Order: sequence, then C-alpha cells, then structure tokens
Amino acid sequence: MILALLLAMTPADSLHALIDRDWASRLAESPQRATYAGVHEYDDRLGQVDEASQQRRLVELKQRFAELQAIPRGGLPRADQVNAEVLAEELRARIAHIEVKQYLITIQGDESFYSNLSQLPRNQPLHDVAEYEKYLKRLRDIPRYFDENLALMRTGLKLGMTSPQVILKGRDQAARMHAVNDVHQSVFYKPFEKIPAAIPAAEAARLRAAGEAAIREAVVPAYAKVAKFIAEEYIPGARKTIAASELPGGREYYRSQIREYVTKDISPEEIHALGLREVARIHAEMESIKTEVGFKGDFAAFLVYLRTDPQFYAKTPEELLMRAAYIAKDIDGRLPAFFGVLPRLPYRVEAVPADIAPFYTGGRYVEASAGSDEPGTYWVNTYDLKSRPLYVLPALTLHEAVPGHHLQIALAAEQHGLPAFRRFSYFSVTGEGWGLYAEKLGQEMGVYKTPYERFGRLTYEMWRACRLVVDTGMHAMGWPREKSISFMRDNTALSEHEIETETDRYIGWPGQALSYKIGELAILELRRKAEVALGPRFDKRKFHDAILSTGSVPLPVLEEEIDRFINQSH
Repeated sequence: MILALLLAMTPADSLHALIDRDWASRLAESPQRATYAGVHEYDDRLGQVDEASQQRRLVELKQRFAELQAIPRGGLPRADQVNAEVLAEELRARIAHIEVKQYLITIQGDESFYSNLSQLPRNQPLHDVAEYEKYLKRLRDIPRYFDENLALMRTGLKLGMTSPQVILKGRDQAARMHAVNDVHQSVFYKPFEKIPAAIPAAEAARLRAAGEAAIREAVVPAYAKVAKFIAEEYIPGARKTIAASELPGGREYYRSQIREYVTKDISPEEIHALGLREVARIHAEMESIKTEVGFKGDFAAFLVYLRTDPQFYAKTPEELLMRAAYIAKDIDGRLPAFFGVLPRLPYRVEAVPADIAPFYTGGRYVEASAGSDEPGTYWVNTYDLKSRPLYVLPALTLHEAVPGHHLQIALAAEQHGLPAFRRFSYFSVTGEGWGLYAEKLGQEMGVYKTPYERFGRLTYEMWRACRLVVDTGMHAMGWPREKSISFMRDNTALSEHEIETETDRYIGWPGQALSYKIGELAILELRRKAEVALGPRFDKRKFHDAILSTGSVPLPVLEEEIDRFINQSH
C-alpha cells in the first residue's frame, strides 16, 4: 500500500512532503526558531547542540539533500521550482556548517548563544498558566543548554577551532550581567512583573514564586558558569590569529562562509578587487560633498571634523532615540509613493539592550515572533553617544526600519501563500543587499535633508564597500587587525569605537559582511535591467513589490524572478 502511494506521488507531491518534513525537523531541533515561527509545541525547551546531535543532523541533512536532488525539476510549477532552489541552498549551507565544524564557534561577531537567549522573554507568548509553565520549564533547561555549548567550546579549544582572542574582551561581563544578585533585576523575571489579570491571584503568586526559584536556581548559576568559563578558560586558550584561513581547514571554511552569505561561488580575490573599485568610486562622491559644504582642509581633516564636532552628536540617549523616531515617521509617510504593498505589522524604536550594547553595531531590526502581540523593533545603539553621529541616522533608519528590514521581513512573514520555511528564511545577500539598496533609495524618497546626511549615506555605503576589502583582506590575504582599522579610518567617517567594534565583528563572523554590497549591487543592476527593458512601462512600485513578494531568496533565484517580472510586464 505504502509503495503504491509512493509510486503515485508526483514530483510536486514529493517536494511538498520533503519540505514539510524538513520544516518539522528544523522546528523540533530549534525550539527557539519554532517560537519565532509561531509554533509553540516546543516552548518548554531549548535546542540540542551537542556533538552527537550535530553528527546525527548531518546524516539526515545529506539524506534530504539527496532526496531533493532526485526530484525532477522540469515538471514542477514555477513556484515549486523556486521552493526547491531555496531549500537546496538552505540545505547546502546547513550541511557545510556542520562539515566545517562551525558549530564549535559559539561566539560570532556581536552574537552568542548566551546573549541571544536574553530576548526569550519578549519572544515567548505568555497569556495563561500553561504558557507560563512552559516558560518556567524553558528557564530550567538553560543550564543543560549552556553546558552543551560549553562542551562544544572546550572541543573547539582542543582543535584550535575558537573565536579569535582579540574579539573576546568583555564577553564574560556580558554573561555576568545576567548573574544578578536580585532575581527581580533579571530580564528573565520581566514576564512575572505583569502577569495577565485573567490569571487568578493565587496562581499568579505561585507562578511568581516559581519564576524567582527558576532564575535563582537555574538561570543565574548558568550565566555565572558561562562568565567564569569565558574568563578563565576560553579567553586564555582562544587562538591568537584572526584569519578564518588560519583555522583547521580554514580556507575551505572561509569559502563555505562566502557561499553561505553570497549564495554564489566567488573567490576572495574577486571580492577584494570589487571592493577597491567601489571604495574609489564612493570616495570621489564624498570629496564632492566636502567641497559643497566649503570645508577648507583635506579629506582626513574633514573626517576628524565629522567625528569630533559636537553639533553632530546627541547629548542624551533620549535625544538620539527621538531623532531616530522622527526620521522613521517621516519615511513612513513617503512609502506609498514607492511601494504598492505595505505590511500590516507596525514597528517601534528602542535602545539596544545594555548587556550587548558595548559590542553591538549602531542599530538593528528585531523581528516579531509570528502570532505574537509584539511589533517589529528598530534598535538604536545609545551606548557611547560620541560614537553615534546624527548624520548617519537617516541611512541607518532606512536600512533597519523602513523601507529596509521591517518592510522586507514583515512582508515575508505575511506571504501566507508561501511554504512556512520560505516565510521565515533569511539569505543575507538579498536581505542585507535590500537594506543597503533602501539607503540609496532614500535619495529618491527625499529623506536626506542636508549635505551632511548625504555624506552620512555615503559613509555607510563606503563602510559596506570597505567590508569587501577588509573581510577578504583579513580572512584570506593575511591582513592584520590594525590594517583593517586603518583602512576603515581613512575611508569612512565612522567613529573610532564603531570602526573597532565593526572590525571585530568581521573577525568573529567571516563572510557575513560581504553580503551587503554584493547584494545591493545586484539589486541595482536588476533595476537598471528592468528600466531599460520596460522603458516608460517601468513602475518602481511594482518593481519593489516584485522583489519583496519573493521573500528572502538566494541571489540567483532573485535574478530569475526579476527576469520573469520583466517578461510579464511587457
């Protein structure tokens, strides 16, 4: 009977079954992802990341990839051909992640297993007693989850597969901040401060007491253990080199990172040369603005002026946040002229949490969990105000909020005609490429009001061009950290703090920084192609909708989809 059913399955049936099986497996393996995707079956636990689970996962992923490759693509509807291509790229990246033992490096750039977990209270639904009970079990699971990560890190120390020592300063403190003496000060206690009124008072009191106990007995000791391990074992034993190529199997590791973040096989040398060309082009535009504002000194002096003059900096965190919120609201009003479809989900503006702010980038978009009552969040870093110039805020807001990541990610989540895995996929090259395209689109939208804000956009674009140079320089060409910092200092108006923070991010997260500029250039080329092909029939609103309606996809898929858009628009 089963054999007869299998024989009766069409290629599309086989693909759909594989997609469903893979998605179900991913949610079971990553309960945090399941929560974000609106599946709450696993809200009482955290993922299993131990070595045995990694190797079991590798076998299963290879089997799925082989099954996918065996499905004939020619007879599939176009939508399923895209689904197959997206799944293939995801599987390829997940297989490579395990094969190169990337899972042994649990602190990458500005992320880590213990800092990411601090967002749990805002992501998990907590409306009734049953949901609070799941949250309590999840808190109790933190010691096991942390111990599995520490075991991976110890294996990494033995193999030389660690984060570079230079990026780890202060990372123990980021964990120690959660090892609080007063459990009521823990971010994990926040849900117990506002228990819904529908829960009876006696039950609420019981839940609060259980929350206090879980945080005191499980969460606080687990974070203290991580902090101690990082300070006493990991930092002293971490590798002194910075290049990904210096890791065991490092050249293959870096090429796998490039493939994951660019979704094409491009050599480090090609990327490096592209970056140098872009740096030269953008520098000429920056020089023209220096002339426009009448600055008399050379370019280096102009950068010093931009980094040090008080007029360019907020005096309080509130001032910075208010400015960001004003810019965001101004952009909101301009969106209908450039987009036909807008998401239902709103977004808010908040400061980057204090425990991660010292190591964090200038801002980021934090998506809401599916089905939650949370909006999207545009984070603005208010740490070290003298390193957060106001003239870059329009570009930052365009990228992280609208029409950048909020529009992109919220719209993808609302594409209910797509399989679930597509709605929650994220490919950095088209995701971050869109964010950088959004910064440039701000020119057409009239967002940049002063020459200094236009220079801020260029310094952000230059920053992304520099990434192509310094990421490949450090990870494939032997550049020391100081050369990267010097290159960024000479070519951007970023503050010294941000330059060092960003350089350390690239050291700790090889390849990811390449996705922004490569993706943006690809989207700009697709727009030029559509404008030439369609002439007066070109509609920027429909073009933008066509890009965002695909969800997040690999670059080759986006190129194919825009070709179809052009053909259908004739």
